[in-house]
Amino acid sequence: MSFNRIAVTVLVLFFAFIPESYAQHTSAEVRKVKEATEVMREIFSIPETAIPPTLLANAHAVVVLPKLVKAGFIIGGRYGTGLMMVRDIRGDWHYPVMVSLTGGSVGFQIGAQSTDIILVFKSLKSVEAIQKGKFTLGADASVAAGPVGRHAEADTDIKLESEIYSYSRSRGLFAGVALEGGALQIDHDATWAFYSMSAYDILNRTEFSKLPAEVQEFYKVLVAYIRSSN
Repeated sequence: MSFNRIAVTVLVLFFAFIPESYAQHTSAEVRKVKEATEVMREIFSIPETAIPPTLLANAHAVVVLPKLVKAGFIIGGRYGTGLMMVRDIRGDWHYPVMVSLTGGSVGFQIGAQSTDIILVFKSLKSVEAIQKGKFTLGADASVAAGPVGRHAEADTDIKLESEIYSYSRSRGLFAGVALEGGALQIDHDATWAFYSMSAYDILNRTEFSKLPAEVQEFYKVLVAYIRSSN
């Protein structure tokens, strides 16, 4: 048997024994990244009702949790997944890691089947706490409904002193919303399944030889909107 035939046989056997759950997991994370990208793109398409870009420009992290499903009229004891993108002390944004949110409550529009949640972190301490382990919204940091509109910060006398600002979108309506009690943490398994790298590597590096196209698009959409405030 030639060397080439041996090599082909080895490759066939390798791919044949990749666990099906791994492939499904990776597919699920790709879908989640695409959903998060679409959420941000649609919200940013209407600046008058979007997150103020200056608020994002001064943020230390942004979390996007697409399609949280309701139980009655609240999210209670639910499990949602999404992405967290972090800005380092030099001002550079890193590619997102996967996160999960368990529990918490948030109001839905009547008749809505799901809602998208966005969290904007103004506190570096809060972001560091998430990286160290489970983080509870409202208990470990103050959470408030975020302002909307490109000029919201300039047009209001309210001081933006909360550590986290939360938003929801359901039935096409986007607004700041009170969200407390949810436990937010990095999903290390999902991050590894998507990148084949640890969450630590993603959060501490800005240059990579190759990344999934889907996450590059998410990064591009968010950073482009943030830079529009300059």
